[in-house]
Parts: sequence; structure tokens; C-alpha cells
Amino acid sequence: MNLPAPALRHDDCDDLSALCKAGGDPLRLNVLRALANDSFGVLELAQIFAIGQSGMSHHLKVLAQAELVATRREGNAIFYRRALPHTQRPGGRLHAALLEEIDTLTLPGDVLERIDVVHRQRALASQDFFARTAEKFRAQQDLIAGLAQYRESLLSLLDKLSFGQAATALEVGPGDGGFLPELARRFQHVTAMDNSPAMLELAREVCTRLALANVELRLADALADAKVHVDCVVLNMVLHHLAAPAEALKQLAGHVRPGGSLLITELCSHDQSWAREACGDLWLGFEQEDLARWAIAAGLVPGESLYVGLRNGFQIQVRHFQRPAGDTHIGKIQETRR
Repeated sequence: MNLPAPALRHDDCDDLSALCKAGGDPLRLNVLRALANDSFGVLELAQIFAIGQSGMSHHLKVLAQAELVATRREGNAIFYRRALPHTQRPGGRLHAALLEEIDTLTLPGDVLERIDVVHRQRALASQDFFARTAEKFRAQQDLIAGLAQYRESLLSLLDKLSFGQAATALEVGPGDGGFLPELARRFQHVTAMDNSPAMLELAREVCTRLALANVELRLADALADAKVHVDCVVLNMVLHHLAAPAEALKQLAGHVRPGGSLLITELCSHDQSWAREACGDLWLGFEQEDLARWAIAAGLVPGESLYVGLRNGFQIQVRHFQRPAGDTHIGKIQETRR
């Protein structure tokens, strides 16, 4: 008598086995370490760890099967980030403990150097775009989300915060200077920083035409300049041009005084990849949860948010994050080395 073959059943130990297998390779552990505050494409990870694309794809497949990494499509590219552990599921506590343990380790120096190279490549691509297209800036912005489309929502949130008469502000990446008059009316002193001479010149023309005597323009990288400390930092449609958004929020939080605010206007996550070439976008918007998670990691507390839907299919998020009043670590740029 032939007995039927036993049916294969999924066992919780299968999940634990996949997790243990994924964590049993030094390279895969270092990949998880590199993804602590950033997301990378497979080609970028292959460059960072100096291995072939096919080899890196294999390692990422193992990590994905163990649900240690998640993917997000950016146009035709797929970016990998850490998956958040679910401690109530089988293996969830082991997942959390694994990430906590590897975060105590330091990546090899050559890997850190190649991460910096990838970040510089991203930044140079963005800077090159604005150097070439400064004169067409407003038209290109209007393809997606010009200032007019979110100005009132941003001002509504800004005015609700009720800054004092002596309050100061910093706008990072002011573009053509369109929002500087609003800041100049609401703050005693406004600093505008941009690392693009062409874009800063557009902002200067606005300040000169409107005689904005309380606005100071600086050709500088706000992520590297730790000397400016203000009550409010404003970031309008800039984060998706930055090479490492999570790390950028940590740096920008260092400019906010205790009790002060960081206001971010950004696109919600979208799949319209033409924005990369037409508008110089490095990222196709951001998930609301990611911005909140990055801000919390930077020592900020999420506040009120507004969302603006646009006819062209994009959605804008206007977010408020606050530095706790008792936080005395002002002006300290946090260590970004892993």
C-alpha cells in the first residue's frame, strides 16, 4: 500500500532559520550596517563593498527572504533599506536584537570611504543639474510643485507656531528666493544658505528688489556649517535633492535651538520617474513614516502635518518637527560616521 507523501507545512522555525542564515555572513551584516541611515541601489552597494553586481544581488535576495531588508522602486531602479522588526512575529525579537548588536560595530574604513564617494556622486549630480538649469528653475519646479501650490499651507503652519519678535530663521536651499519675503516679515533675521552660486544669485535679485535688509545670503553647505543656530529651519522641496536624506536631517537638527522648529515641505512618495531628469530629483518623494522616523532619530519630535493634493497626481506634505525645549545639545553636528 502506497502512503501519500506528507504535506509540506510552513513552520515558524523556517523563519528563524532564514534569519539565522541571512545573519551568518559578515558581508550581509555589513550591508545591514550600511543601511542603518540610508538606502542604496544594488549598483551602489556593489560599488561600496567592491563586489560584482550579481554577487551583491544574491546577498540582497537572502536578506530580503529573511525580511531583513525592504525594497522601494525609484523609477527604473530598486533601492534597499532596512526592514523594521516586528517583535510580535516569529523571529521579530531576534531581528531587533541583531540590528541593535550590529549598530555597535563600525564599518571598515574603506567601506566608509566608498559610501562617501557614492554620496558625493549623488550630490554632484544634483549640483550639476542646478548649475545647468538655474534660469529655468521656476518653470521646472512648476512641473511638479511650485511655491504657489503650497505657500498658504506652509504659512498657515508657520504662523500657528507663533515665534517671538526676536526669532531667527534659516532657509536651506532657497531656490529663486520666492519664500524669503515671507520669512523676512516674520523673523528678525533670516539666513539663506545654498551651495549653488547660480541659485543664490537668483535669491539675491529678490532680496535687492524688495530691499530685504534682514536677510543674509550665504554660499555654503548647510550640512557642513555648524555655526548657525536659529529658532526655525525651513526646507522647501530640497530634501529630495540631497544625497543622504536621513543623515541630512541629523545635520539640520543641529541648527535648531531648544524649543525651535524644523519645517519641511516635501513630495510624498511617487512613481513618476521623469522627475529625475526634468527636475534633478535624486529621490521620488518620501513616505510620511520615513520622515518621522528620521526626525525622531535626529532628536526631534513630530508635530502637526498638512497634506496638499495636486491635479498632476503629486501630493505635498508640510511637516513640523520640534526640538524639545530642554535639549541643550544645540549646534552639535551629530557624528555621521557609522
